[in-house]
Amino acid sequence: MLKYLFVKVFVFFSLISLVTSCSSDPGYIPAPDTVTFGQKLSDYNIYQGTIVDLTPTTDYHLIELSSSLFVNYSEKQRLIKLPAGTKITKVDNGIPNFPNGTILVKTFYYYKDKRKPSLGKKVIETRLLIKEADMWNVATYVWNDAQTEAVLNLNGVSKNVSWIDANGNSKTVKYQVPTEQNCTTCHQKTSTVAPLGPTLSNMNIEVTRNNTAINQLQHFQDAGLMDNFNHTQIPTLPDYFNPSYTIAERGRAYFEMNCAHCHNPAGFPKAAKKGYDFRYTTPLSQTRIPSKKGKISGVIASGEMPWIGTNTLDVEGYDVVKQYLNSL
Repeated sequence: MLKYLFVKVFVFFSLISLVTSCSSDPGYIPAPDTVTFGQKLSDYNIYQGTIVDLTPTTDYHLIELSSSLFVNYSEKQRLIKLPAGTKITKVDNGIPNFPNGTILVKTFYYYKDKRKPSLGKKVIETRLLIKEADMWNVATYVWNDAQTEAVLNLNGVSKNVSWIDANGNSKTVKYQVPTEQNCTTCHQKTSTVAPLGPTLSNMNIEVTRNNTAINQLQHFQDAGLMDNFNHTQIPTLPDYFNPSYTIAERGRAYFEMNCAHCHNPAGFPKAAKKGYDFRYTTPLSQTRIPSKKGKISGVIASGEMPWIGTNTLDVEGYDVVKQYLNSL
């Protein structure tokens, strides 16, 4: 009993330490307004055929990532559309430079039965990032129950979602569609809105296109979507679920994708001021991970972190984190 009480008290004060870095204001930035968003997702002609099948039109190109953010066990489809005659250009190994007019699309869904994807899916939301006048504008579209359309919603909404997981277990989650402020909070970099996932290192993986295996960056170059550079010189962010990587690589990759967007010197100010730096490329001695591993483990285990985007413990991801922290 005393041990249980100690753990609860420990977790409580851990939450106070980390959660206050994300909860009580300062640092919220206004959403850019250089784009007037359409009221319906269909205004963007993203999908063809039966819309719920998520088959993109030829203007939109698939993006896959090595590691991704956990969001209540949802599946994600990522797409990009570039203005005609433009290309993505390399800056460093991180987020490349996207031309004005770029549309980044991220759709969240669940397979009705993950063991049998052919049974269909339940699509929850589609998020858009559109770059105009060198500013990234954010919007979220919530899908209707008929799965025939999605409507602009900047205020957020909760949805109860049920599905059967890969092990045949029935699951239900209260899925939270983010508000506009939620989006700009996580997506801020030096007080401006920016993409998070599609770094060159996170896109530097083998994918299948036209029934052929190819490096994704090479595919973008071949398709005229990206400028030419030697993609073999770009490191790959590890897939944190891939056991062929070391536990240190996997643990740091998990922090990169699930924590570093806020917890870095240029992120959400209240988080940045705490001094944690979970970016994969940051030397371990500068992250505070070794000295604060108990607190870090506690807030993830309690489900309080990540603060925005999920309200369900990532059991498999947390197992990676535990193994990594225990190795330090």
